[in-house]
Amino acid sequence: MRAVDVLFKERLRELMKENALNQVKLAQNAGLKQNTISAWLAGKKEPSLTSLWRVADYFDVSIDYLVGRSDD
Repeated sequence: MRAVDVLFKERLRELMKENALNQVKLAQNAGLKQNTISAWLAGKKEPSLTSLWRVADYFDVSIDYLVGRSDD
């Protein structure tokens, strides 16, 4: 597993916890599928660029933050 994948999973879990969201709520709120989020968190699938935009926009963070290229 690549470092980017590990950082994305960690940061997504952290953001979900900070916002008291489970996979179902995040999927509903961000226009994603719950099984997609589950696959990301299990390391079975990588997010597409469109999905990264949705997650970043929802949490008001940058894609660079999500993938570990920045801490902002």
